[in-house]
Amino acid sequence: MPRIPRSRVLIGAAAALGTLALGAAGLAGSAQAAPSAQAGTAAQAAPAAATTHRVLFDNTKAETAGNADWVISTSQPDPLGQDSTPNSETDWTGALSSWGVALQKAGGYVLNTLPSGKTITYGGTGAQDLSKFDTFVLTEPNVKLTTAEKTAVMKFVQNGGGLFLISDHNGSDRNNDGCDSPCVINDLLTNNGVDNTDPFGFSVDLVDISTDNPRAISSSSDPVLHGPFGTVTGSILRDGTTFTLKPNDDPNVKGLLYKAGSSGNTGAFFVTSTFGSGRVAIWGDSSPVDDGTGASGDTLYDGWNDPAGTDAALALNATAWLAGSGSSGGTTTGGTTTGGTTTGGTTTGGTTTGGTTTGGSGNCTDQQLLANPGFESGSSAWSATSGVISNSTKEAAHSGSYKAWLDGYGSATTNTLSQSVAIPSGCSASLSFWLHIDTAETGSTAYDTLKAQVLNSSGTVLSTLATYSNANAASGYTQRSFDLSAYAGQTVTIKFTGVEGSKLQTSFVVDDTALNVS
Repeated sequence: MPRIPRSRVLIGAAAALGTLALGAAGLAGSAQAAPSAQAGTAAQAAPAAATTHRVLFDNTKAETAGNADWVISTSQPDPLGQDSTPNSETDWTGALSSWGVALQKAGGYVLNTLPSGKTITYGGTGAQDLSKFDTFVLTEPNVKLTTAEKTAVMKFVQNGGGLFLISDHNGSDRNNDGCDSPCVINDLLTNNGVDNTDPFGFSVDLVDISTDNPRAISSSSDPVLHGPFGTVTGSILRDGTTFTLKPNDDPNVKGLLYKAGSSGNTGAFFVTSTFGSGRVAIWGDSSPVDDGTGASGDTLYDGWNDPAGTDAALALNATAWLAGSGSSGGTTTGGTTTGGTTTGGTTTGGTTTGGTTTGGSGNCTDQQLLANPGFESGSSAWSATSGVISNSTKEAAHSGSYKAWLDGYGSATTNTLSQSVAIPSGCSASLSFWLHIDTAETGSTAYDTLKAQVLNSSGTVLSTLATYSNANAASGYTQRSFDLSAYAGQTVTIKFTGVEGSKLQTSFVVDDTALNVS
């Protein structure tokens, strides 16, 4: 296909796709980055996490209805109230107690439960608000999340949190309210008000598979399959479900274990993905995390120690991966921190910089730091490849007339856009921008990419917040948000880099940026 100059590129893309609208009305929103544990043995002891990993288990969605007992302890929110030095699963009461006790014994983990009757929140001041945690675990939820709760969960992940979902089979409605865990999870994925287009790149299959022993894919580098708690070779499926992968919705989705005879985008039993700057994992059955012990009268199954799988290693590695780098003491309330004392994994003062807490002044005023955030003053305050900041009508701005249009030439091109900004010490900080992607490419292969990164004053990349590609193309703009609180007290550069292949255009259009601190 001949190379197309930018002045004609959208016409060429429309011809290739047959559906691309050129006017502003057609550009309203878009979708978008150890020693082995042998089968049948408990996960190996892991070294203490270098930073504090804060994990919140949910108990607000009928997780103990019927014979379910999906809690780490009956002492809630703090399991240490039941036994402060647990050595075995029976020291805490709950079918997930083996999971909780293993993390507690590993060191570096602070565990809490969101008790029944409470509400899932994000950005609030409550002790169990999701902003206080690195990982949130929803084990077989049997009650739909409210609109506000779904928004809270999605914002938590989008801003860097880890979400661990565990489903069960179709028809597993333990509280008889008409919605089981596949229903609850699919509702979260398609009706959350933040991104309703299967943002994690998978959906829960409405099936009931009675017995299977899913095997792990061959991978020597995956951090969940080969993590600090051992090597994962397989799992068990005892009345559970699977997942359909949708890499066109999220190219980062990945199946790690599959039921017998399945591969690719169907029959996945354990899946990982990303959303914004956060991570997601989902498991197709609650049996693997069930340790067989719980409240008196519950009929449970010991899948944690079932020799047909390495389920303990899978649960624990995934928890560690979801927590990412964890926190060196991380809770700022109201944007103000003082002192610098860490108690039980919660920092009551200091400034977090690159994962290390140091004392900070903590006087923050709500403000937006980027200059010329909507590009309406042209290239003022921004460093950009010539022609990137444009008021061309061939790509509509999100608002106003100007936007940053990276690539879109249909030829080998690299475009950049950047601005340096000083983030005050002691502040919470978040980066957001609106992104539209259209392309003449087809399929799910990433030929053209856009990276959003944070660099230090020397130009070293501190973090790649997200990588988007032609596979993320969709009509219109979608807002992307990332937590930059870790860089408080530093001058950093926000940089976008678009790289286009030698044929077939992809346009990455950025507008209405913001770096808000509080």
